Amino acid sequence: MPADLPLLSHLDASGRPHMVDVGAKVDTDREATAEGWLRLSAAARAQLEPGANPKGDVLLIAQLAGIQGAKRAAELIPLCHPLPIDGVELHLELLPEGLRVVARVRTRWRTGVEMEALTAVSAALLTAYDMLKAVDRALCMDGLRLLSKRGGRSGDFVAAPAPGTGQGGG
Repeated sequence: MPADLPLLSHLDASGRPHMVDVGAKVDTDREATAEGWLRLSAAARAQLEPGANPKGDVLLIAQLAGIQGAKRAAELIPLCHPLPIDGVELHLELLPEGLRVVARVRTRWRTGVEMEALTAVSAALLTAYDMLKAVDRALCMDGLRLLSKRGGRSGDFVAAPAPGTGQGGG
């Protein structure tokens, strides 16, 4: 591995991927919050009204998909640890810019829940897209990012506001 690259915990000394051994770490309270956006056309936004979408309540189904996504992160991401999730909160907010999805995931374990929070947001956005694509296939998902994390050896993190949104960390 080139000496000028930062040390990545998911790579061994020869640069091959491996799952980090967290067995010796102490369980601590951990939390992560992530966000993402679905930019909506007027036609897609109209489908969010109660009873407007023949597939069902888009926001409710996307919320459930996000919760399920948090629980399935380790199945989708090869080096992600399966971990006990203590709680998932998923909020969908209809704003002038589009649909904002925010997920907050908590655990008491040896590794963080950043990937679970990001997967929750992704699953919710993909579900909303799936339910709205019949009226607008040009919908755009963007802004997927970690807003904040708490706990663990690397300490706390709060993201800077996204450019032009005024939206800061969780």
